Amino acid sequence: MSQNTQEKTDDSSRPFQNQTKGVKALLGDPKKAIRTLSWPMIIAMTVQTLYSLVDAIWVSGLGSDSLAAVGFVFPLLFMGIAIATGLGIGGGSAISRKIGAKDKKGADNAAVHTIIIMVILAIMYTIPLYMFSDDIFQAIGAGRTTAIASLYARIMFSATIISFFSFIATAILRSEGDAKRAMFAMVIGGILNAILDPIFIYTLNLGVPGAAWASVVSMSVSALLLIYWLFLKRDTFVAFHFRHFHFDRGIIKDILVVGLPASVMQLSMSIMMFMMNIIVERVGGIDGVAVFSAGWRVATLATMPLLGLATAVVSVTGAAYGARSFDKLDIAHVYALKIGSIIAISIAVATFIFAPFITAAFTQSADTARIGNDITIFLRIICIFYPATAFGILSSAVFQGVGKGMYSLLTTLLRTIVLIIPLAWIFAVILGWGLIGAWWGLVTANIIGGAITFIWAKIHINSLLKSTPVAT
Repeated sequence: MSQNTQEKTDDSSRPFQNQTKGVKALLGDPKKAIRTLSWPMIIAMTVQTLYSLVDAIWVSGLGSDSLAAVGFVFPLLFMGIAIATGLGIGGGSAISRKIGAKDKKGADNAAVHTIIIMVILAIMYTIPLYMFSDDIFQAIGAGRTTAIASLYARIMFSATIISFFSFIATAILRSEGDAKRAMFAMVIGGILNAILDPIFIYTLNLGVPGAAWASVVSMSVSALLLIYWLFLKRDTFVAFHFRHFHFDRGIIKDILVVGLPASVMQLSMSIMMFMMNIIVERVGGIDGVAVFSAGWRVATLATMPLLGLATAVVSVTGAAYGARSFDKLDIAHVYALKIGSIIAISIAVATFIFAPFITAAFTQSADTARIGNDITIFLRIICIFYPATAFGILSSAVFQGVGKGMYSLLTTLLRTIVLIIPLAWIFAVILGWGLIGAWWGLVTANIIGGAITFIWAKIHINSLLKSTPVAT
């Protein structure tokens, strides 16, 4: 018994005697770790968002109905992204904390559990949405665009397992500090999607379904690359042992305590978009939905650098928390906020100035030209909340890193459900401001939500610093 125990101990500790560059970054200077891990993910997540933005730009050339159809599908796709992203955040946070605590076996087990749970969730998500897509789109007011929306959605749903795996695999790489390969896989997919979109939509004359097929092919290429790294080349820090696998309640809890709230956070965004579509359709008709579909994709792209920075915050603060180095955790939070604020303000100013040029990408057909002015107005109003979003997103990432997923969830629900929907309804419908009122509802809610999240995060970090002696 003692000999076996000794062998296990040696096997567990050996990786920390010969650490990968990523692990060394996580356990070193927090500012350097934020810089090292954030820029690849800022690039990667920005390019990844081009999946939906490029789709919208090319689809807009088919007319406003086609653009609206993709807009009706987007919340359902975002729901899937929410599930996969949440699980990735939960699994990544658990792995980072195990690395910080120098528990190699625990990190490996958390990675395997994350993959298995991913497969189960992908099946549960795909089957009902694929079967009842027509009924869903009719219920949310897709009207004459139902047939197009349903066809586009079914193609995308058929590749759920591929997209879910890509999200989880890149999250695992990020959790061990390997942000560059995660970036490479995501960028390859984004570039390929941009190339294939016009070919599938126009050259092959597939129309809206062509955009879906372009996305499926692009995601598949990224997934194959990730499969090679994780399961064939096997040069990652964490190792995958599926033989004799059995679920461990403690590890499941460790993953879901962050992952479930993170998924619900993202799902609340999907619910918000569903409700916004309903509000916007009421005051602006199908054209209003097309405006929101195009404009919100630009807004989502604008926040991607912050989300990329947030992934670094989750990993760095998770490792610092696992090592009980709360001073490093505080440094990482403050430093990330400085970088994030500069990025957000720069993007906001650029969006306001170049809004007409951005709009032109969505209004190249005669059918969509009539909504051009409304898209420009949307972009110039919505960019006002970008700086506040930096404080909200990065402070929420701290909660996820330290395993307080419920805190992050509560602040997100406050913003998306408690604030955005009522304020958009009040401004747009009750006060009669129309589409502009809906946009100001989004801005007001995001500013208030970002401020509350930041204040709560600082209070929590200060409590950690006071309760435990600083690690040396």
